[in-house]
Amino acid sequence: MHGEPISYSKPPVERKVTAATAGSYLGLLAVLTVLQAVNADLDLISFLPDWAESLAVPLLPGLITYAAGYVAKHTARHDLPLDQR
Repeated sequence: MHGEPISYSKPPVERKVTAATAGSYLGLLAVLTVLQAVNADLDLISFLPDWAESLAVPLLPGLITYAAGYVAKHTARHDLPLDQR
């Protein structure tokens, strides 16, 4: 019923994970740089309702992470059988 056990090599970190991690870091760095430059003056987003202001600051790193993960190519696993790729 079962054939020989399949041994898998340690897979490399996918490009999507690397890109999303770098995007998250750079996005947060951008937010912190802007806040440092304006001395955390939230008048930049004062046109938003109060509840939305607290959501606006952490939104940028999340969007950059999503975009970086979406755009990055998938890393193929050549050590897997064809039906599992």
